Amino acid sequence: MVRTLALLLTAAVAASAAPRNTPTEPATVQALLALGRSRQPSREPLVVARLRDPRPAVRALAVYAIGLIASGRESGAVLLGLGDPNGAVRVAALDAADRYAAAHLIPATMERGMVSRIERVLGSDPDPIVRARAAATLESFSDTAYGPKIVLVLVHAIESDRASLVRRFAMWTIFRGYAAAAPHAFLRRMLNDRDEVVRIEAVHAIGKRKDPSDAAFVKPLLADPSWRVQEQASETIRLLDGLTLTQHWTAIPAFVHVPPPQPDPLRGLPALPRVALYGKLRAPTAADVRRFVHTLPVLDPKTAAAMGGPAPGPHPRVRIVTTKGDIYVVLFPEWAPVTVVNFLMLADRGYYDDNRWFRIVPDFVVQTGDPNGNGNGDAGYSIHSEENPIAQDSYVISMGLNYTNPPNAHALRDSAGAQYYITLSPQLHLDRDFTVFGEVTSGFDVLGRLVESDRVVRIVRIADETLPLHRGYLLP
Repeated sequence: MVRTLALLLTAAVAASAAPRNTPTEPATVQALLALGRSRQPSREPLVVARLRDPRPAVRALAVYAIGLIASGRESGAVLLGLGDPNGAVRVAALDAADRYAAAHLIPATMERGMVSRIERVLGSDPDPIVRARAAATLESFSDTAYGPKIVLVLVHAIESDRASLVRRFAMWTIFRGYAAAAPHAFLRRMLNDRDEVVRIEAVHAIGKRKDPSDAAFVKPLLADPSWRVQEQASETIRLLDGLTLTQHWTAIPAFVHVPPPQPDPLRGLPALPRVALYGKLRAPTAADVRRFVHTLPVLDPKTAAAMGGPAPGPHPRVRIVTTKGDIYVVLFPEWAPVTVVNFLMLADRGYYDDNRWFRIVPDFVVQTGDPNGNGNGDAGYSIHSEENPIAQDSYVISMGLNYTNPPNAHALRDSAGAQYYITLSPQLHLDRDFTVFGEVTSGFDVLGRLVESDRVVRIVRIADETLPLHRGYLLP
């Protein structure tokens, strides 16, 4: 109950920050998101009541909330959402279908219909963002009887769809769930694809097959123009040689042509003064949200792009100064207000100053936020998870979570505190548990040069960036 009230308080803060002439829809949207994040099945009837609302954003957040609550009672509502005329609703339904399938909540009598509908969305939806999300959702059905047909649908999408985002997500899904079933000749062709992310995922998939003879096809990619492809090729060759994957990138191999330093177009933007904060470290309050987010963008997703990205309006922006250069990140308080403000408060206190990048995994993530430099430190408190529909594509920033112990290790919800990571390639399986709260907008070359001896010198806030209308994170 305490958690639900806290989430509803955050929704109220977001609604009160909107202009007075704004309609009540944003408040309804925030309330639905809070109800979903409560994960309480007893709240589900309040959500279901909004499924036939004439406003697309309300329907979208209602379906998304059903996926978060995951009671298992609303597979029919998810299926109906996949056929909604609005793209935002279809994105929400795909996310819900993924959560239901991953938790094995779809009744056997409905599973075939769900898979068929998702396949149709992938093959014919007019919006490439929706098609891409459909491709990613099929990963959660890889252990069903429909796997052999799904892999053919994915292959067809990669070979026929002109949208790079669709092809990337479909190739990621093949790597994650269908590497063994994908035609070998197809995977070999994809090693020479024009898109670097497609090549990355093809190399991933070949490594997952663990056939040593495939090393001959992968080795040429050690000289690929993309440093990300080079790194993944080296990791796949390790697997094919019977070795384990690299868990800590302490030195970059000589053959990896890391990106050279690029001009910093934002270097001239001055750092804003740090806010004076006193007392012990603590989780943000509603008052802190109002203090640190000068104008909270109105969450009102009416399109697929808006459902998978930031709302229009000013967004907080930070410069992460590292020993290898500057990384710029735009934060999304409309989707994760407490997480964003927690990050900004810690940065203002200097908590992140001189932090080591304690975990760098090739073609996966770079992670920091622990003053101890070993991944075991935290700020002494935790914040609530703020799940949202922004996909963990390349270069998003998310909060790290604690894990339970093996053999059935899994992420612990509501355990985020200070540690954060930036993805280096699509990690769409993390969508179910981790809170995305921004994206990298500049300094991509810096990420390619980081090793675990590097440090965050400091994090400073610079002038907010105003994002335009319908600017979706997941652009085709």
